[in-house]
Amino acid sequence: MAMVKARVSTAELVAGRYRLVDVVHRETNRVSYYGEDIETEHPFLLTQIGLPDDPAASDSGSAAGEDGRRATSRILRASERMGLLRPGRVATVLDVVEEAGSLWTVTEWIDGTPLGELLTQQRTFNYVRAARIGLELLDVLEAAHVAGITHGELSPGQVFVRDEGSVVVTGFGLAGATLAPRVAAPSYASPEQARDERIGPASDLWALGAILYTMVEGRPPYRERDRPEATLKGVDRLPLRAPVRAGPLTQAVQGLLRKDSRDRLSRPVVRDAFVRVLNEDPEAALRTDPRPRLRGMYAGGPGWGRRAMVAGTALAVVTVAAAVLVVTNGRPDESGPSAADTTPGPSASSGAPTGPSPTATPSSSPSASPTQEATEPGTPTASPSDTAAVPPGFTTYKSPDGFSVALPEGWQPLRTKRASDLAYRVFFSADGDERKLAITYSEALGPDPVAIWRDDVEPGLEERSGFERIGEIEATTYQGYEAADMEWLSDKDGVRVRTFGRGFLIDEHRGYSLRWTTPEADWDDPANQEALEVFLRTFRVPEG
Repeated sequence: MAMVKARVSTAELVAGRYRLVDVVHRETNRVSYYGEDIETEHPFLLTQIGLPDDPAASDSGSAAGEDGRRATSRILRASERMGLLRPGRVATVLDVVEEAGSLWTVTEWIDGTPLGELLTQQRTFNYVRAARIGLELLDVLEAAHVAGITHGELSPGQVFVRDEGSVVVTGFGLAGATLAPRVAAPSYASPEQARDERIGPASDLWALGAILYTMVEGRPPYRERDRPEATLKGVDRLPLRAPVRAGPLTQAVQGLLRKDSRDRLSRPVVRDAFVRVLNEDPEAALRTDPRPRLRGMYAGGPGWGRRAMVAGTALAVVTVAAAVLVVTNGRPDESGPSAADTTPGPSASSGAPTGPSPTATPSSSPSASPTQEATEPGTPTASPSDTAAVPPGFTTYKSPDGFSVALPEGWQPLRTKRASDLAYRVFFSADGDERKLAITYSEALGPDPVAIWRDDVEPGLEERSGFERIGEIEATTYQGYEAADMEWLSDKDGVRVRTFGRGFLIDEHRGYSLRWTTPEADWDDPANQEALEVFLRTFRVPEG
């Protein structure tokens, strides 16, 4: 499938009449824009989807055109029917254009925020709010299914949430309009779609379950991979990671995400689960979460100055994108598959509290894709206040970023990886020493240290040679903070190495991790065990 690339150009027009003003939301192979009709200046939502490559097109020369015409007719027809069934709850498609290998849908402007954008900003919802949105979606899907319509492309980017909490759904008519099993957001495809089999209402229920999972867990049940084919393969074959934040919605989420479509929960059972949750805590569903930074711009519609809207949104999008890459292992670590070389997190900010106790346990190991590598300034220096806690053979190192830790004599910071001001990772060792310590900081973490290791870090580690987790990820505390420990094995330059990681949160979204790596054969060496104990006992977050 040809992947669509986002573009924002006031010089180019879609269909000769729609000017693209700004990006509203992006998903794999789908980009939504705020746009205007150059004649009427009315606002519209324009969505660009890359049409799949069709080998037959080179033979007939008309297959692509037929595919576009089929899509146009199907989308307009489905939109019209759904608009009659659920007025105000389904976006009205006003125009469909096939242009330069992309399919463009033009809908009325929606006074709301894409659910995917809300999740980018807020990461997780409480299960009561998730149940309310789920019930709204189920109502739209039920009307469609009774009328014989399957959505087939449902994802957080196709759901717009209004300020009062109601939802508007887009994307009806896309399924089956092209030759691809799913044209966008493959991580929300059902297993039967992944196998390119016939789909029906059960596929929409799977997508509903995947959206619920993402709302409560902060990540889709199956992560997006480099190629849509690889993502679909994972959806079809990989087991589901059990949700840990779904509360009373857990059984409903797991029941919707059963691989066999015949085993999935029915709409009445799911509806009962949503209603039960809402009846138990009706006020929680009405509580408003902080608005994402982009929402006010989009809600303002054409009343906002175009230049101010584009500039402000672009800045926010860049900031959010950097944070997401930092925390979610968006790209493989550029340092190579070393057990100590793991993805970084954001730059330390002053004002982090100092841990009350010299011993304990950290959690949350941020992962990031470094964008910069530099030599760490500064050298280890002894601190009079820390001398009593530092055993012979160790010296206190004070980082320019504010943290401090006792290191073996002769050890230095080897390099630092940074992701702007959002994340960094510092690697420590000495010439000829196979042991390494990596200290990571991040400002874009989730609230559960165990989930960070499991959902954000481990998927990236699994791509390394010989990766094998040792035991379970264990929740703990460290210097009074919530923390979690994880240990694993991997291969580095032909040597089997073992890594202990401890991550901890210093406030709602900020935290550190310490990762200690030695050759597996030397793991139990008394000097190595002492070094790990000293690292954990002497590490201090920035004061202030």
